[in-house]
Order: sequence, then structure tokens, then C-alpha cells
Amino acid sequence: MNPGVGTGMEQETAPPQRSEAAAQGTLDRMRQWLRRAAGSDGHERHTLLLIGKSTLAACVAWAISYHLMKAQSPAFAPFSAVLMMQVTVYQSVAQSLRYVGAVSAGVALQGVLGFLAGPDLLTFALVALAALAIGRWSALGSQGSQVATAAFFAFSTYIAAAGTADRFAQLGQIIVLVLIGCGVGVLVNLAVLPPMRYRSAEYGVRTLAHSLCDLVGDMYPALREGELDGERTGHWRQRAAQTESIVHQARTAVRTAKESVYYNPRRLLRRHQGDTSFSGYGALVDALERVSFQLASVTRSLERWDDGDSSPQGREFLRCFGDFLASVGVITRLLSEVDEGRLAEQARELCAQSREAQKCHRRLTEGAEQGLLPLTDHSRPYGILLADASRLMDELQYTCDVLQQCVERETADPAP
Repeated sequence: MNPGVGTGMEQETAPPQRSEAAAQGTLDRMRQWLRRAAGSDGHERHTLLLIGKSTLAACVAWAISYHLMKAQSPAFAPFSAVLMMQVTVYQSVAQSLRYVGAVSAGVALQGVLGFLAGPDLLTFALVALAALAIGRWSALGSQGSQVATAAFFAFSTYIAAAGTADRFAQLGQIIVLVLIGCGVGVLVNLAVLPPMRYRSAEYGVRTLAHSLCDLVGDMYPALREGELDGERTGHWRQRAAQTESIVHQARTAVRTAKESVYYNPRRLLRRHQGDTSFSGYGALVDALERVSFQLASVTRSLERWDDGDSSPQGREFLRCFGDFLASVGVITRLLSEVDEGRLAEQARELCAQSREAQKCHRRLTEGAEQGLLPLTDHSRPYGILLADASRLMDELQYTCDVLQQCVERETADPAP
């Protein structure tokens, strides 16, 4: 048998096999995605719900604009309806108001300039210039770009109309269609399983605390063993710097959770309104942000440990600092498991662990003083690390106090 023929047959059959494997892998991932959507109230289920509600809103808006109104440009209504399907009812209402304002400004701009200058290229240039300038108005927010979009569509509608009366009628119809689409979008979002994000605030705090817990969990074993090098400490510093983006995500999660309550009828089905919890979660994010700053300072100070201090006093200092960070890791782990239904119990656990961390911090400070370490030598990191540890302990204690105050407010003023 010719070896070349066998090789050619293998080359011809290999691509279909790889294609089948890739297709099977895609199907498996799709099935897993659907199982997650069916099994938990997470991102996958929210995505399916948004797709279904957007489809319903588009169909209703199209039926009204095309079948009932016989509009010449019926697509404005379903486009507006889908655009208004925001993550919360509050955002749907707020964005619909901005969107209607932006579209009305663009259409009115075209109507005035078209009437004064006529439908020619110079008019289009003036419309584009004015629309893009108005779109920069901060009050329109993210909908500012719709001023130019509406003006351009209005211009094409304006020049296609037969007479002046028909032109203004078509421009007015655009605004009516946008109003219908926005109204349909908001009503569908309000009436069909309006999105609630009570848990997103909790999730944001958990994610932030978990990232800090992971960082501390990598640091304290190395400190206990005295295994420090420039590559490891540099990696810690980079990870600490990355927590800034996680803090921003946590703030967004808390804000979304709070907004999901506004104008939402599903809040009436819950016993707790959640306002106090949201303020508590916001305060927790603020406190954890300051903790992340102090941890970043610790990593920068540890990066200065570049002389490989192998003295018994230096190794003992690192071991005690590792013990202190281990107690910090327990606190961040507890915060990464925060649960609205167990806040009182978790607050007690955090207070108890905070007292343990205080003991570790005192042993660290006393050991450094008794070990005759050069604490005042600014070229060595001992004094700086002790100062970082003190500030970190203060921020952790404040974080525990914030959670305790949140629990006390809930107990003193329970929601109806």
C-alpha cells in the first residue's frame, strides 16, 4: 500500500472528526448553560428572561405600530421597546425619559432646520453639527448619541415625504412611535417578572472579600516559612492593585440592588424592603475598600524585603506577621460568606475573630519591640510593616463594627 495514499486519507478524514468533536463540545456547553439557567437564579436565567421579555415587548410594539397605526416607519416602536429593557425597572423609566428627550430633540432639530433651509446637503450638515453638539449634554447621559441618530432618520423621512404637511406629520409620527415603544418596554419590564437584585449587593461584597481572602491566603504561609523573594512579593503587589476594579464592581452591584426596588411591585411580596441592608452593604464595600488599600500597602512594604534577612529576629518577625495575616484571612473569609439571613450570627463570629486578630497584632508588636529590631530605620521595612499592620487592624475592626451596626438597625427597626 502506498504510504502517501494512507496519509492523504488520514488528512481528509481528520478535519471532519475535529469538526464533530468541536460541535459536540459546543452542544455540551449549551446543555450545561441551559441546566444552570433551569437550576439557579443566576446570570443564565436572567439572560433568558431578558431575551424573552425583549421579544414580547418588540412584538407588542410592532403590532401596535404596524397593524393598528399603519405607520410608514413602524420599526421605531419595537426598536425603542427593546432598548428600554434595562436591568431594573428604575433604569427602564430613567432611560426611557432620556431616550424620548434625545429623539424629540433630534426630530425637532430636523423639522426646524429643514423648514428654514430645505432638504439639501447644507441642511444635513447643519443638522449633524447641531445634533452631535446637543448629544454631548450631560443630562441625556448614555442616550445622548440618539439625538444624532434620530435626526438622521428624521432627515431621510423628511426628504421622502411629498409636501410640507406630510413631512411634519411623518416627523410627529416618529415621536409617537418612540413614545409607544418606550411605554411598551417599560410596561413589559414592570408587569412580567420585574427584575429584583436583592442578592447582587450581597454577591458584590462576597466577591470583594473573597479576592482579599485569596490574597491573604497566599501571603501568610510564605511569611511563616520566611520564603520571600522579589518575584513573589511583586506578584502580591499586582494582585492587590487589581482589587480596585473589584471594588468598582461591588459598588455597581450595590447600586443595582438598590435601584431594583424602585417602582417594582415585587417588593410588596417581600417582608423586608431592604433599604437598611443596602446602606449596610454600601458601608461594607467602603470599609473593604480601605482594607484593600492597607493590604496593598503591606505588599509594597514586603517588596522592600530584598536583602534576604535571615537573622533569627527577622524570621521571627515574619512568622508573627504571618500569624497576624492568618487571622486577617479568617475575617475576610467570613465576610466572603455574608448572608442576609445570617447577619446577626455572622456579626458575632466576626467580632470574636476580630478579638483574636487583636491578640495576634499585640503579639506582633510586643515581639518586635522585645526583639530589638531597627523599627526607626526607614531603610528597613520593620517599622513600616508594623504601621501597616496597625492601620489594617483598625480598618478590619471598623468593618466588623459596620456589620454589627447594620444588624442592630435591622433589629431596632424591622421592616413591616
